[in-house]
Amino acid sequence: MIDNEEFAQILKDIIRNDTVKKLKYFRQHYNTSRYTHCLNVAYYTYVFCKKHNLDYVSATKAAMLHDLFLYDWREKQKDIKGLHGFVHPRIALQNSLELFELNGMQKDIILKHMWPLTVIPPRYIESLVVSCADKYSALIECIKYMKLQKNIKIKES
Repeated sequence: MIDNEEFAQILKDIIRNDTVKKLKYFRQHYNTSRYTHCLNVAYYTYVFCKKHNLDYVSATKAAMLHDLFLYDWREKQKDIKGLHGFVHPRIALQNSLELFELNGMQKDIILKHMWPLTVIPPRYIESLVVSCADKYSALIECIKYMKLQKNIKIKES
């Protein structure tokens, strides 16, 4: 059984953090904010991990932090060396560690959420779940945007 109150309780300290709140001001996929994207990934992770008796608390928290970087990834960053898809997991991990105490699984989740783009595979099942939830969430966010754009074009006609 999915308990939205429990989900909110798990993320309470993270979503109250001022740095995490700043994710609301960065666009992730089309018109979805990075904060909403992370919340979506955290929720899908929570549902799946709880249903399959995995460490849903650690996984849900890490999922909320998996994209904790404060820049527009579509624009070249002077101080960041390398392609965004490869480097942002390390940036998100570093930012997360400055704000929160993380266990080994959470570090692995954040660092490897872009797998298989990043070569080293996840060490935990929960890491793989977050990686899949991230891709699923991005797909859903893009489809919602495209459907919205299609509806706008139909109304304009």
